[in-house]
Amino acid sequence: MATSVEMRLELVHIPVSDVDRARDFYVEKCGWRLITDHVQMNDMRIVQICPPGSGCAILLGRNIPEISDMPAGVQKGLHLVVADMEQAVRDLSGRGVELGEVQDLGGVLYCRFEDPDGNSWLLQQWTEGGFPHE
Repeated sequence: MATSVEMRLELVHIPVSDVDRARDFYVEKCGWRLITDHVQMNDMRIVQICPPGSGCAILLGRNIPEISDMPAGVQKGLHLVVADMEQAVRDLSGRGVELGEVQDLGGVLYCRFEDPDGNSWLLQQWTEGGFPHE
């Protein structure tokens, strides 16, 4: 039985070794929007960044109970669905992001990249272009 309560994924933690370096990679190199960067209680730092068009942001931080215990670089294969792979690759590579080869896996295109700690992302384009949930 499915729940009737709406549950939206809006924040995913990306474990990093250097918050400033990671923030600069995602904001300056990837061109993502910085939502907040602040320090609160006991030197806890919260940085939230959102990819363009996404309803889900990423969290980078330090001294966040339980979350900061994750080792840097363990987040793998997070998907960023794009309508135009060629444009997405051109935009990111033009900003200095190193990307892998675009692969066609049964009509769905993928292209991989990593942040400085080795957390990996997959650009994904569906065969029809556009997004699968539209």
